Amino acid sequence: MTVRQLQSPRGPASLLVILCGCAIACLTFGPRATAGLLLTPISETNGWGRDVFALSFAIQNLLWGIGQPFAGAVADRFGTRRVLAAGGLLYAAGLALMPLSASPGAMHITAGAMIGLALSGASFSIVIGAFGKLLPPEWRTIGFGLGTAAGSLGQFLFTPFAAALISAYGWQATVLVFAALMLLVVPLSLPLATRAAQPGPSGPAASSQSIGQALGEAFRTPSYWLLVIGFFTCGFHLAFVTAHLPPFLLDKHISASVGGWTLALIGLFNIAGSLGSGVLSSRMAKRRLLAAIYFARAVLISAFVFLPVTPMSALAFGAGIGLLWLSTVPPTSGIVVTLFGPRYLTMLYGFVFFSHQLGSFAGVWLGGELYERTGSYDLVWQIAIALSVMSGLINLPIRERPVARLASAPAPAE
Repeated sequence: MTVRQLQSPRGPASLLVILCGCAIACLTFGPRATAGLLLTPISETNGWGRDVFALSFAIQNLLWGIGQPFAGAVADRFGTRRVLAAGGLLYAAGLALMPLSASPGAMHITAGAMIGLALSGASFSIVIGAFGKLLPPEWRTIGFGLGTAAGSLGQFLFTPFAAALISAYGWQATVLVFAALMLLVVPLSLPLATRAAQPGPSGPAASSQSIGQALGEAFRTPSYWLLVIGFFTCGFHLAFVTAHLPPFLLDKHISASVGGWTLALIGLFNIAGSLGSGVLSSRMAKRRLLAAIYFARAVLISAFVFLPVTPMSALAFGAGIGLLWLSTVPPTSGIVVTLFGPRYLTMLYGFVFFSHQLGSFAGVWLGGELYERTGSYDLVWQIAIALSVMSGLINLPIRERPVARLASAPAPAE
C-alpha cells in the first residue's frame, strides 16, 4: 500500500473496507482457534473421551466447508452485508448454547453444526470476496494478505485470553464472552455491503455470466481442480494442530500454558507470514509460492515430531508453522481471481475452501479417532507430512492465466 494509493479518491473508502473486514476476520477466527484449549475441560466436565468434542469440531469444519460455496453464491447474488450479519448472529447463538450441551448430540449441534454454518457466512472467505469486489485492483493483493493476517491476530489475541478465562472462570463463561463479542460482526459488516448486480472490473464479459456458467467454466479448468485438491492439505494441518496440539503437548508432560502460547505464537507469526505471502503473491508465480509453503511444512513438521519435544521446541514449532499457517490464502485466492475474474470470486473460492474444510474434518476426526485407537498422534503426524509433499507437487503444474472468456485481459507473468 503506497502513499499515492491512500491519497487517491478511493483510498479512504478502501481503507475503511479493509479495516472492517479485518476486524470481522479477527473476531470470527479467534474463538475457533481455542478449540484445543476447550477440548480437555469440556471432555472432563462431561466425562467424554477426546473423540467426542473432536467430532464436534470436525463437524464444524465440514459444515463450514459445505456451506461456504452456498454462502458465497448468496453473497455474490444479494450482497455480502446480509450474509456476514446472519453468520455473526448464528455464531453467537451456537457459542451461547454450548454450556447447555450436556450430551454428545447436543454438542455436535451447537459447537458443530451451528458454528460451522455460521462460519460459512461470517468467515474471512466472505470478507475476501468483498475485498475482491470493493477494492481497486492495486489494493486487492494486500487486502487479501491483511484479511488473512487479521484472522491470525484473532488467534494470537484469543488463545491467551481464553486460557486466562478458562483458568479463572471455567470454559462455560469463556464461550459466553465469545458469544457476546460475535455480535460486533453485525455493525462491522455495514461497510462491506456489495450490490447484487455490480459488474466486476473485468468488464461486460464477466458481469453477464450466470452462476451456472461460472461453475461450469471453473469445473472445466484443470488448474482450478489442482488448486481445489491441493488446498485439502492446508485444512488438514490447521484443524489438526488447532484441536490436538495442546493435548499432544500434555501427553509429553508439557503444561497447558505452553500449549496456549504455542497457539498464540502461531497466530502472531502468521501475521507476518500472511502479509509476506500477500506481497510475494504480487511479485512471483503464485503456484511456486504455494509449492514452497507446502514443502516447508513437511520439513518443519518432520523436525518437530522426530526430534525430542520440549517446551522450547513447541514454541519454536508454533513460530515456524505460524509463518506458513494461512500464507496459502493470498496466492490461492489470487489464482482464483486471475483465472476467472472477481465477479464470482466469493463462490468459486468457496468451492476451493470446501476442499480445505474436508481436510479440516479429516484432520480433527482422525486426530481423535486414531488417538483413541492407538494411544498416540504419531500416525496422524505422518499423514500430515505425506500430504504436505503431495500438495507441493500438485500445485506446480497450475497455469496462472485467465480463462478463454477473459483472454483479452493481460495475463500475469509466470
